[in-house]
Amino acid sequence: MKNQEYYITITGIDYYGGHEMFRPGMSVRLRKEHDNSYDDEAIAVYSRKNCRLGYVANSVHTAARGTFSAGRLYDKFEEELNARVLFVMHDAVIAETGQEKEKG
Repeated sequence: MKNQEYYITITGIDYYGGHEMFRPGMSVRLRKEHDNSYDDEAIAVYSRKNCRLGYVANSVHTAARGTFSAGRLYDKFEEELNARVLFVMHDAVIAETGQEKEKG
């Protein structure tokens, strides 16, 4: 990935502390989760302190219109990728990738 920006929806946040854990401008790390038994293309979202915050949405029912699903993003980076939070809503967060690629 070469400075390409992708917008993503972060969901499942209520299981990991809720929307209060996010702030606009906050950096998060996206990490492929190869051993996820529910989703072969799961991408977990972590804070800089390595706390899981949620997952990149991977369904038309959870990904906000105009954002990439985990399935569309999965092959665009190796193992980890930085993202920046843009908007925080009650049940989801919108973030943008395009930061420098992290080596796994």
